Amino acid sequence: MTAIKTATGTLVFEPIPGAELARIRGASADEAGNALAPLADAPVGSPLRCCLREVRAGERILLIAYTPPGTAGAYAERGPVFIHADACGGYPTPWAYPPELSHRQQVVRAYDHEGRIATGVLVDDGDHATEAIRELLGQPDVALVQLRNVGFGCYNFTVRRA
Repeated sequence: MTAIKTATGTLVFEPIPGAELARIRGASADEAGNALAPLADAPVGSPLRCCLREVRAGERILLIAYTPPGTAGAYAERGPVFIHADACGGYPTPWAYPPELSHRQQVVRAYDHEGRIATGVLVDDGDHATEAIRELLGQPDVALVQLRNVGFGCYNFTVRRA
């Protein structure tokens, strides 16, 4: 897959940073203080925020509370996300839309430089999301976008200009 270019440059698709995940795993608690406990029957097909792919059968998964970067004040939403219970390789192609998540309907939410929601767009799949991301990050008042699941509103990943 090739890098996605916009009028403002290349885009970077960001999972939860590995160092932050290492800190959470090392503390044995998420940012809300919930004790970490691997799920015995993780829902196959759920999005993993550590490597931006879907859960596969038999994987050890954690459900943690997480506040995505780039938001502030009342817009700093904490919510549930799935990650691998043990460190994984992370997302290997940060310049490309995550292929295993491209079939999902998403909300592409833009945030300004103060961490406030600027706008949001409902998209059918990764191709439409990429188009919306390019358009939104082409606006000078938009600092980053986040993609969220439609049904539950959970955070998936952040996209920024490189």
